[in-house]
Amino acid sequence: MAYLLGIDIGTSGTKALLIDSAGKVLARSTHEYPLSSPRPLWSEQDPSDWWKATCQAIRNVLYRSEIPASAISGVGLSGQMHGGVFLGPNDEVLRPAILWNDQRTQAQCDWIMETVGRDRVVSETLNPVLTGFTAGKIVWVRDNEPDVYARIRKVLLPKDYVRLMLTGEYATEVSDASGTSLFNVPKRRWSDVMLQGCGIPEAWMPEAYESPEVSGRITAEAASATGLAVGTPVVGGGGDQAAGAVGNGIVETGIVSSTVGTSGVVFAFADEPIMDPGLRLHTFCHAVPGKWHLMGVMLSAGGSLQWYRDTFCDAEKREAAQQGVDPYELMTAGAAEAPVGCEGLIFLPYLTGERTPYPDPHARGVFFGITRRCDKRHFTRAILEGVAFGLRDSFEIMQAMKLPIVQVRASGGGARSSLWRQIQTDVTGIPHVTINVDEGPALGVALLAGVGTGVYPSVADACKSVIRVEGRTDVCNVNRVAYDRFYAVYRQLYAQLREQFAEVGRLVA
Repeated sequence: MAYLLGIDIGTSGTKALLIDSAGKVLARSTHEYPLSSPRPLWSEQDPSDWWKATCQAIRNVLYRSEIPASAISGVGLSGQMHGGVFLGPNDEVLRPAILWNDQRTQAQCDWIMETVGRDRVVSETLNPVLTGFTAGKIVWVRDNEPDVYARIRKVLLPKDYVRLMLTGEYATEVSDASGTSLFNVPKRRWSDVMLQGCGIPEAWMPEAYESPEVSGRITAEAASATGLAVGTPVVGGGGDQAAGAVGNGIVETGIVSSTVGTSGVVFAFADEPIMDPGLRLHTFCHAVPGKWHLMGVMLSAGGSLQWYRDTFCDAEKREAAQQGVDPYELMTAGAAEAPVGCEGLIFLPYLTGERTPYPDPHARGVFFGITRRCDKRHFTRAILEGVAFGLRDSFEIMQAMKLPIVQVRASGGGARSSLWRQIQTDVTGIPHVTINVDEGPALGVALLAGVGTGVYPSVADACKSVIRVEGRTDVCNVNRVAYDRFYAVYRQLYAQLREQFAEVGRLVA
């Protein structure tokens, strides 16, 4: 029996997952860390927190599983995408990492688009340069922190900083590199056009592997810190969305995932590097070698509900602690008592700007339609519905592109709530299924580690060995009709508020 370890360096914490080759989970461990927002719409973390959490999570799964480290065939890495980790001559971290949901770089993104040229940017990367992506962060440091910029020797993505600590190698893989705006997505390699256009030395970029390829091996220092065996192979892995898609079996045409974590992502497999003509969806390299994917990304999906819980639901948190349940259970139980459409209360989930379908760093969260009848039940349900409306935006684009959608697999925290699954199903008008495992990116990269070390012959075979459909949520047509009407209002609100969002952004800059 082979054993595989998946590690996911998320925004809120690092998760380690140990499975056997049949997909049985032997142990899991998650360790959280803080996120800093030193100015409005900024988002940063200390990479040392990722490494400390990774070491602790690995040691915990080894202890809980009682599997000897020498029996682990391979390690896979996943993590939050787009973040910039800036390293100096001795691999010292020069400043806090700037994260995927940071919105400070609009001026730099505009400069890149103008300097390189829109057509050349799109030809190379298949996407516009967005504020979340890594290139704008590098240029922002050049423009605002020249002393830091002068000392940069390497720029790594979050999971690849942890890879450096584990293996001593500067490496990434194609799915995560696709989200930097510095990668030639059709050709699956760093883009000379983008690097030269931005004035960024190619030597700063790590080597890019295919996701199942072995990128390095555990060093003696890392073995001492984590408990892993020296020489254990570490594969390329994947950005969190591509890795999560592997963990959901999104490795063939027609199967689409709808994932509600901190962000919300609708993810579709593609055999060729096709793109949305309106550039509202992202086209990136998939973690499946030689394949691509399209995805729509909303920045604050589960993050919106988390914000509401932490800001307004202290009473629910206290009651949940007394009952020994998750506060979200009490919140969604209340939301189930509110009517479909919340009597006209509509939530725009743009708490940290937005990406799909509006690449707008100035977009803000809005509750529209508040009346004296609204209570917590209405506000909670409005968030669940608003996030579902945001996911529908991506489905609408995919359907307009005539992408085949044979099956939608719901995953992430939003899939655990039967109410939220039903809302997503009714809002999109498409049945959603659930699968037998819900371990997300950590499972995906564990499977990729199995492919890279010969446990499975291919990514598709790995998924077929482990993943199966177990549940189905069908559309309630009465609810669907009602949601169609509210969705039409939801779509109008952004257009009517766009200029006001930008003005507020100027006022607080």
